[in-house]
Amino acid sequence: MEREEAGAAGRPLLVVDGANVVGSVPDGWWRDRRGAAERLRDALVAVAEHGIPELPGPLDVLLVVEGAARGVAALPEVRVVEASGSGDDRIVEAVHDALAEHPHRTCLVATADRELRTRVTALGATVTGPRSVRP
Repeated sequence: MEREEAGAAGRPLLVVDGANVVGSVPDGWWRDRRGAAERLRDALVAVAEHGIPELPGPLDVLLVVEGAARGVAALPEVRVVEASGSGDDRIVEAVHDALAEHPHRTCLVATADRELRTRVTALGATVTGPRSVRP
């Protein structure tokens, strides 16, 4: 079955644009960007286990953080990558690397950023909006 052969661990990859997803809800996240990213990371644990409507779990989840959200620790269920510059560039790099290593792997990027959507779909990923991964 193709899905079982998809990734290194047999799981699809979900790459989460942390800044875009956190910024999709005006809940005061700007007062504590790192805390908001940590809350998102914690919510992604359930996503890793159960998946989302368009991609059932279990999933490998990669949360990309940037700027003031740097310093968020990874969890066993959610890898965290800090972008030293542009978060979008780091997401594109992660998608490129994942699909170069495992070309048939399902890769889904959670973002509302139109330019980023164009860049990752050109690499073979699919996209979903921020609400798909928010609690």
